[in-house]
Amino acid sequence: MPFEADREVPGLIVKFGGYPLHHGGVGAIRSLGRLGVPMYAITEDRCTPAASSRYLRRAFVWPTSGGEDPGHLVEGLLRIGRRIGRPTVLVPTDEEAAVLIAEHQDALAGPFLFPRVEPGLPRRLASKQGLHGLCEEHGVPSPETAFPRSYDDIAAFAEKARFPVVAKNREAFVRRSSPAVRGTTRIATPEGLLALARGWGERPGVILQEYLPREEAEDWIVHAYVDRDSTPRALFTGVKVRSWPPHAGMTAHAYVVDNPELADLAARFVKQIGFTGVIDLDLRFDRRDGRYKLLDFNPRMGAQFRLFESDSGVDVVRALHLDLTGRRVPEGEQRAGHRYVVENIDLPALLAYRRSGYTTPHAPARASGTELAWFAGDDPLPFLTMLGRFVGPGAAHLYQLWRTNRRGATTG
Repeated sequence: MPFEADREVPGLIVKFGGYPLHHGGVGAIRSLGRLGVPMYAITEDRCTPAASSRYLRRAFVWPTSGGEDPGHLVEGLLRIGRRIGRPTVLVPTDEEAAVLIAEHQDALAGPFLFPRVEPGLPRRLASKQGLHGLCEEHGVPSPETAFPRSYDDIAAFAEKARFPVVAKNREAFVRRSSPAVRGTTRIATPEGLLALARGWGERPGVILQEYLPREEAEDWIVHAYVDRDSTPRALFTGVKVRSWPPHAGMTAHAYVVDNPELADLAARFVKQIGFTGVIDLDLRFDRRDGRYKLLDFNPRMGAQFRLFESDSGVDVVRALHLDLTGRRVPEGEQRAGHRYVVENIDLPALLAYRRSGYTTPHAPARASGTELAWFAGDDPLPFLTMLGRFVGPGAAHLYQLWRTNRRGATTG
């Protein structure tokens, strides 16, 4: 490998909320741990896949919901920083963590290293309404979207909208406390929309978005690390073959595919908004008008980030650590044709996609290599721990997600 990481600077995986089966956190622990970087993680308990990794020096057991008072969360992070005892790179894995770090930079700057960003920007990017506004300001295509403030607004929308439509929670931070919908929900008819809206209260926390037909769309992803000058130091593009829940959830199967047009769009947008740090973007290519439409801008590491690594050995988490410790981020080409598979969700996703009408013509016919989310020969315990926790509760959770998605797809 043409670089060495600073082994005197640890990394800390920061996550809030109860989602123990998170392969992205395991991937980050392995990615930096294999370079000799001491790794720490916040975990729900001592029996999570992340806590069982051979590359983890210590798990800080701290069950949270993500809805706690920010001051409480900041004090908890500072307490962990004192226990580690030396400057540590923060690696957030969810929006709550990314926003907390951005909005409390001065308080956290002593024991921790992280990209300095305009404090309100990550919260705006994580908000569906905030992101849509930024897209409009900077000429980035996004689906047509409405932001109803009352039931009457929804009724007026239902009279003139073309169905089906998609409903999403307006703010990222209500999805665990009081979500209006359990996830991206496809609504087939005006009657179905009005029936759902009766349960959303006086101030519905949703956005209503145009539906991009599966038969006319292709899902793409962009991951990057952006330096203090808002210049991507590592940028990757890929196509999503399957997700779970189907068409609306986390990546289950994807390929690295070179896409200069998409890379340029992402690089221009982060420059325009002045973002710094790791990003995970979801875009949908609409074949009807030939445009890539930005669906999500996650201002943090994406769970599938290990799909992407350059031929110089750099992924976005390694680029983050290298840059924050004052080391050069080597340039390199992405590994076109490489595949990423999330073992516990790809099989149900495969079954669900068989009759969906969704196709990915840009995906290669054969993979040049495969990265598994959970299993690794040099670190097998996270895979076994995942299996132990997945059977039963995990399978029931998958079934519930499938049922929710199915009800949403047929509402009306």
